[in-house]
Amino acid sequence: MPWTETVTMQRLQFVAACLEGNLPVAEVCRRFNISRKTGYKWLARFSPDDTASLADRSRARHHQNSTPEPMVQLLLDTKQQHPLWGPDKIRQRLLNLNITGVPAASTIGELFRVHGLVKKRRPPAFKSTRPHELHTVAHPNDVWSADFKGKFTHTGGRWCHPFTLTDNCSRIVLACDATYMPDGRFVIPCLERVFRECGMPQVLRTDNGPPFAGAGLWGLSQMSIWLIKCGVLPERIRPGKPTENGRHERMHRTLKDALKRHTKFTSLEEQQAWLDAWRSEFNDIRPHKALGGKTPGSVWYPSERIFTGPLKAMPVPDDARTLRVSVKGDLCFNSTRIFLSEALRGEWIWMKQVEEDLDEIGFGELILARYDRRNHRIIRAD
Repeated sequence: MPWTETVTMQRLQFVAACLEGNLPVAEVCRRFNISRKTGYKWLARFSPDDTASLADRSRARHHQNSTPEPMVQLLLDTKQQHPLWGPDKIRQRLLNLNITGVPAASTIGELFRVHGLVKKRRPPAFKSTRPHELHTVAHPNDVWSADFKGKFTHTGGRWCHPFTLTDNCSRIVLACDATYMPDGRFVIPCLERVFRECGMPQVLRTDNGPPFAGAGLWGLSQMSIWLIKCGVLPERIRPGKPTENGRHERMHRTLKDALKRHTKFTSLEEQQAWLDAWRSEFNDIRPHKALGGKTPGSVWYPSERIFTGPLKAMPVPDDARTLRVSVKGDLCFNSTRIFLSEALRGEWIWMKQVEEDLDEIGFGELILARYDRRNHRIIRAD
């Protein structure tokens, strides 16, 4: 007979029949129309001293390991202080403060979800492709990245362009300066200030827009010429491939999300004060997952390459002759003018024969192109 609404009494009768020992347990189970697994379960659960031992138990989820209320409040307060941080960063921040009893990131994420503090992000609509051959980043100051983070209007209607500079290894933001004029006249003094304070990198990675790149050989610009004279190699990602500068772009997303939560600024001075505060938090407070929970400021150290200013005379290889680029950015070969780059106007470049009718054209230690003397044409090296 199957269990009915008087299940507790029937379970008691089943247990009593089994305890009498007149029939095997399997036979008693068949008579009560239950499986042997169910029968043995009730036999194991039965207790003569507990009348409720055969009653149904609640199937509600137990919360024996629920997060203590003080910890819940601390997590919510930290989330309120840093609304753009996810569970991993908030957990790491509390661990960095030597707070004990911090739950797992998944538990923190569920807590934030219950309180409506988590917004799902759309998955990227692209797949990363094979990266371009760029310089390897192994230590701080191997490669820095520079760019302008879009533009934002002030209350007066003018567009502000934050210039950003980061170290690719430690992710530290070395500069985040607001300007109305995103050109080389602003960028070069910013770089010079950072070079004096922090030393110089081996490579500065940028995109292909002005003032970082220009027309002509090697995409040279006035800023890249200045970098080469200072002993820093300018490196550019491929056009349309921002993922090749992904670490810098990821920092820009964090900056953009933070700017969205602020009303429009009234002046450059007001925005610069906000950018300085944001940079301080990003460098010294906000944990970074790729750094094992450490902050960028705790990983980075100044470069050993001391800034002494741009060289007045660039090195020239042995057996090379020097030529001065005209004000129009070209050279004259056998009464034929060939354009090199406007950025090189007035600069001394060198030429060195490498084959019978072929010369290399270089600037300092950088080989820009080759000159085919027979056909009077430039063969680009980039």
